[in-house]
Amino acid sequence: MRVGHRRRVLRGDGRLVPRLGGVALVRFRRAREQGVERKRSADSARRVVARRRWIRRLPRGLRVRSDADAAALAAAVDEGIVRRLEEEDGERGGEGVEAVSSIDRRRFVKGTVATGALIAAAPRVWGSARADDRIKIGLVGCGGRGRGAAVQALSADPGAQLWAMADVFPDPLDATFAAITQAAEIADQVEVPPERRFVGFDAYRRVVESGVDLVLLASPPQFRPAHLEAAVDAGKHVFCEKPVCVDVPGYHRVMRAIRNAAARNLNLMSGFCWRYSTPERDFVRELRNGRIGDITAIDAKYLTSPLGTRARQPSWSDMEFQLRNWQHFTWLSGDHIVEQAVHSIDKILWFMDGRLPVRCTAVGGRGVREQIPERGDSYDHFAVVYEYDDGARCTLLCRQQSNTHMENTDAVIGTKGHGFVNGWGPTHWLKGEAPWTWSSNTAPPNMYQVEHDELMQAIRGIRPRIADDFMADSCLMAIMGREAAYLGAAIEWGRLLDSQLDLSPRSFEMGPMPFPAVRHPGRRTVQA
Repeated sequence: MRVGHRRRVLRGDGRLVPRLGGVALVRFRRAREQGVERKRSADSARRVVARRRWIRRLPRGLRVRSDADAAALAAAVDEGIVRRLEEEDGERGGEGVEAVSSIDRRRFVKGTVATGALIAAAPRVWGSARADDRIKIGLVGCGGRGRGAAVQALSADPGAQLWAMADVFPDPLDATFAAITQAAEIADQVEVPPERRFVGFDAYRRVVESGVDLVLLASPPQFRPAHLEAAVDAGKHVFCEKPVCVDVPGYHRVMRAIRNAAARNLNLMSGFCWRYSTPERDFVRELRNGRIGDITAIDAKYLTSPLGTRARQPSWSDMEFQLRNWQHFTWLSGDHIVEQAVHSIDKILWFMDGRLPVRCTAVGGRGVREQIPERGDSYDHFAVVYEYDDGARCTLLCRQQSNTHMENTDAVIGTKGHGFVNGWGPTHWLKGEAPWTWSSNTAPPNMYQVEHDELMQAIRGIRPRIADDFMADSCLMAIMGREAAYLGAAIEWGRLLDSQLDLSPRSFEMGPMPFPAVRHPGRRTVQA
């Protein structure tokens, strides 16, 4: 790439940024709900480019047989990246990237030699990919999140190739295809002729049958269980955006797909991106090390503004109108506690080391939602208390209201201290007998990109199989909170698991569709 080359590039959230140039694609970290954009450091951007060069040196199909081997390989590649950056700075007569001078040359040589031996001994087999060394990707759901996931998947591996695309509507598919093919860094990895661009409710099946190795699922959550089942049944690796279900029958379908993926040794990654954020990972590591003792309470907040709407067009049927405003219809999104605030619920599950609540109570309502059809039947606030069998209590506050305070934080109380996480900060600390604060000289890597980096490495056998089986329980916890608020009563986990409430319509076709009524506490049961 020429220094000063001018081009249009595609951001991680799928939007084109005009006329950015330089020695590497400038990447952005996006605090999505706050609308804040920050440039990543120049060194960080250069590391992305150097990392891609090192990936190209690795044999496709490298299989690592243990976590220790994976760690050795990762360390050697990381040091190789720093070495490459140092060489580039030497060629330019520069002073080098920060901390390069501290690299132990003997450690680097030892690491790369060990990696060479590892590579030489490794069999060249991986997942369901073919001998041509490409990872063929199918994208199902071509909205902003699907577009971003496709860009990140292609950026993660130079051998990745976008092979097929699907959406219920043609216009988002066409827009995403045009945007990705205009992204200079990945345009040559796109090979989706018109005959592999599928439209309609059954388009996902055609993607799965098109010869792909990896399927990215980013349609409205109502469709996730069916799409996940089809992909796993066909032996495909899957990136499954959150949430993965909107009701209990969907949860059970997802759980079956999770077990099926494990039996078939398929990688299954969720879109719970905070689990791939470096500060959050370090925070959880310290929790596991016992810095604040046993956790007795968590206070999670996800307070933000409303999502956008799309005005009805004369040509739209009832079904199309609701699909194009899917975030605001519970049958499609699960309501915002399931669609958005599930991130905070997933962190509760993570911090609690996978422990599930036995009971919850909640309140919620539609305080200031505009009374317009585009706002559907969703609430604009929830408050939930999750109770555990040992007396621990975790609370969630979530809100989507204009001109209100915004916050995405988690306070954790333990028997020996307490901790705090502000993912939008980022601020992460623990106080008590052994205080700890997260710090770094550089911005943490983009967690959305880390997801796909690690997924590609797992598909190629460079790291252990990814099995994000927690994703179903996180979503069921969110459904539990929603149903407690809709009911105005306490919900027990066991009772919820027996629920037959299915939010899906009788058939999926463009045409008339009843408009759902807003739920009122006391007028609906989870057994309905």
